[in-house]
Amino acid sequence: MTDYEVKANALEAVFETAEAEAPGDGAVAELKAELAAIRQAMAVRPPLGSEGGDAAGAEARKAFVDGYLRKGLAGGEVKALVAATGVDGGYAVPEALDRSIETVLRSVSPIRAIANVVNVGSANYRKLVTTGGFASGWVAEIAARPETDTPDFIEIAPPFGELYANPAASQAMLDDAMFDVEAWLAQEVAAEFAKAEGAAFVAGTGVNRPKGFLAYPTDPAGDATRAFGTLQHVVSGAVGAFGANPEDRLIDLVHALRPGYRQGASWVMNSATLARLRKLKSADGDFLWRPGLMEGQPATLLGYPVVEAEDMPDIAANALAIAFGNFRRGYVIAEAAATRILRDPYSHKPFVHFYATKRVGGAVVNSEAIKVMKFAA
Repeated sequence: MTDYEVKANALEAVFETAEAEAPGDGAVAELKAELAAIRQAMAVRPPLGSEGGDAAGAEARKAFVDGYLRKGLAGGEVKALVAATGVDGGYAVPEALDRSIETVLRSVSPIRAIANVVNVGSANYRKLVTTGGFASGWVAEIAARPETDTPDFIEIAPPFGELYANPAASQAMLDDAMFDVEAWLAQEVAAEFAKAEGAAFVAGTGVNRPKGFLAYPTDPAGDATRAFGTLQHVVSGAVGAFGANPEDRLIDLVHALRPGYRQGASWVMNSATLARLRKLKSADGDFLWRPGLMEGQPATLLGYPVVEAEDMPDIAANALAIAFGNFRRGYVIAEAAATRILRDPYSHKPFVHFYATKRVGGAVVNSEAIKVMKFAA
């Protein structure tokens, strides 16, 4: 018996005593009627959370899939995600279903897996970044201690956009008990979201979408002289190709990143670029690329893991085809904590659309933590 039922039973006992002492009291009868209505509402309400444990979470997910995704509201109540009424917004996805979407996203959106992902409650997320540390100096034992300089603070506001997917299914498919609507919906939404995210995190313009790290200006100057918000690039030695000794250029790119950022750094490139790098050898004839020796371990290039992101450009004249850096320190992805789904059986009969939305933002927060190679002379 739940805690609610225990309390409700106690209230009913109080009402029974009060009614016996004052028969015909309208106030007592009204309270009893309200309690009965609450009991009825709790009986038909499908719980969307998983506070009751795995069994309750599974039951909640089944109620959501069978009641809302397959048939609409079907007489039950659902939790509205926004503060407005349910008809003005979507309905919250059950916790287990939202986790499945997130899992697929991480497996197909590589930048999300290596960047710093934060959950926010609104699109007004801000992050403070300090440029430099506190100054210090040497003084004699009894000399005066003058004030030292303090670092400057810079506010980073990642551009946000609303990511959406609008898959459809016929009502006959939804009515088919053999059709796994939950798995299908998670895969469809994840595929659409991952495709849009992958492009935005790499080269997004920042207009109604995240700003990708390749959308920032680049300069060959080092960290000490380069403007904040500008990435450092290392040239390849030839226009649209590697110059002489390409392994030396890659080593230059690694060591352009300061030692504090190399812990946790990764290479990012597309498959075509990686295919060319896999053929490179050192002066001793050893391949620079090393395959992962254990299951789940990534391949490495010069000792650092390689992440394949197909939205990175191919090697071409002046292309920024290779990135190297600590993306967890350098790039932030800000997103809402839940995906919203609106069931629409009216716009495109006989199909039922599932309009899924999620607000996502992204930006470079530390331009010293990411370096790129520019294929230029």
